[in-house]
Amino acid sequence: MPGKIKTYRDLDIWKTGIELVKDIYRLTEKFPKQEMYGLVSRMRRAAISIPSNVAEGFRRHHNREYIQFMYMSLGSCAELETQVTIAKELKYLQKETEAILLESLDHICRMISNLLKKL
Repeated sequence: MPGKIKTYRDLDIWKTGIELVKDIYRLTEKFPKQEMYGLVSRMRRAAISIPSNVAEGFRRHHNREYIQFMYMSLGSCAELETQVTIAKELKYLQKETEAILLESLDHICRMISNLLKKL
């Protein structure tokens, strides 16, 4: 039987979000240098925002605030989905890589949505 969740670090959503951040950093390292302050920066910020909002929401003392931060994580997922599609359209990503990232984002969104239903 799994242990009680004591910290946000115990949440699978947070752990999955951290893995996504690492994937986005690895992928954007290969983007053209002129995108460093454009698409690269925005993708990294959106990716970081997902587990960051999960962590911040977890630390809030009220369910209403926790819910608000979970919705911000969902918004960051949508933002990153859009940026991944733009990166593919600009030929910075292969179609297969886009599909993998979008599936990962969909998985995180479903995890967040399921948590929201329980809050």
